[in-house]
Amino acid sequence: AGIILAAGASRRMGASVNKLLLEIDGEPIVRRVVRRAIDAGLDPVIVVVGYEPNRIRESLDGLKCTFVENPDYSGPTSGSLHAGLRALDSSVSAAAVMLGDMVHVTTAMLRALQNGLGGDSRLAVSRYGVDAVLAPPLFFRRELWPELLAWSGEGCGKAVVMAHVDEAVMLDWPENALRDIDTPADYEDVRR
Repeated sequence: AGIILAAGASRRMGASVNKLLLEIDGEPIVRRVVRRAIDAGLDPVIVVVGYEPNRIRESLDGLKCTFVENPDYSGPTSGSLHAGLRALDSSVSAAAVMLGDMVHVTTAMLRALQNGLGGDSRLAVSRYGVDAVLAPPLFFRRELWPELLAWSGEGCGKAVVMAHVDEAVMLDWPENALRDIDTPADYEDVRR
């Protein structure tokens, strides 16, 4: 499955701008991310909404995804992650955690992470650049979900990743793939 965290209020973008609805190559950012998750074969794809949920839903019209609302979207990231995990049924053996604004994550990256979950691996982790930054997308097998549900805070479960780093498959990506969009300058840079 895929869990796309798309609930935040985009506070750093300025007044009344929902960054997930800004366009890259004629497509809303969140639609680009959800489409790539679907194209990678993630099923189901859960989109956790909170801020302007109806606008996010409209931007994803026609895509096969399920919406879950996080009413406390101004709280820590863990609330959205928990909402997404709870929406998955017992047939799902692993879930990818993704951010709705990581426009450089590709379908190929997601497929490689899925393939990395073979053997004894309990998680597949993205590692970016020469600084080896660990960040989404992150794939967790079901047996780690109780720890994710017990964890609270920011960072998409990074504490759980660090607790099980010796059981993880690491996939290395260029530093540029980590870039997300938080500010107007970030958006202009990506558009260029």
